[in-house]
Amino acid sequence: MTERASNPSASFAGKVAIVTGAGSGIGKAAALDLGHQGAKVGVLSRNAADVQATVDQIVEAGGEAIPLIADVTSQQALEEAVATVERTWGRLDSLVVNAGANGQFAPVDDLTLEEWNRTLDTNLTSTFLTTRAAVPLMRKTGGAIVVISSVNGNRNFAYAGAVAYSTSKAAQVAFTKMVALELAKDRIRVNVVCPGAIDTPINGKTMRRNTESIGVKVHFPDGVHMYDGEPGTADQVAELISFLLSDAADHVSGTEVYIDAAESLLVG
Repeated sequence: MTERASNPSASFAGKVAIVTGAGSGIGKAAALDLGHQGAKVGVLSRNAADVQATVDQIVEAGGEAIPLIADVTSQQALEEAVATVERTWGRLDSLVVNAGANGQFAPVDDLTLEEWNRTLDTNLTSTFLTTRAAVPLMRKTGGAIVVISSVNGNRNFAYAGAVAYSTSKAAQVAFTKMVALELAKDRIRVNVVCPGAIDTPINGKTMRRNTESIGVKVHFPDGVHMYDGEPGTADQVAELISFLLSDAADHVSGTEVYIDAAESLLVG
């Protein structure tokens, strides 16, 4: 992950952001990039050590950040986190709804209700709760929200057993479009980023059970990733997030943006 000094004269100077799931992966990269560009960042995750590490990197680079320890499935915890940001900085301009998990991959008749609910709560209900908590404060200034979804469930259905995950990711796109229309009068833009294969720790946390017999074999002529044979990076996604949050994208709302080197066009 690229480390850069904070740039107070950059496009987010004087702005305040909250990034969820900011202890690692895409969330951490987004928090660092926003901090580099002058934003004051509320770094939110449930792992205190990971949150503090991200905060320290922003501060050491000359930026400003605070830790927000919260479970994104808890309405109370999220409301308290937003209240902390309001007490600290008095405003909220940008929100990155990133926290999520792959959850359990299993055949539909093997997946338990508890596993289904856990994935939907972590990925989808948390998107609703995070946005719900942030909107009252964001209405004071206007701003922008970016939801992190996935190509899976939107253009790619090649991952065997990902029924709960893909459903949650497809629903995030519909959520974004509905909320973008609702919040337009409040000068709040809402967009959704759909990454493809990105090199992050989440890939090692996927749980699979009895998926061998339900997958469809796919053969790629020159490797999976069409440009250079490698997955994308969290930094690449972070740069797209920052663009969508910035004034450079002030006419972009209610839109899904894919970042996957066109791979999902081939396999979707």
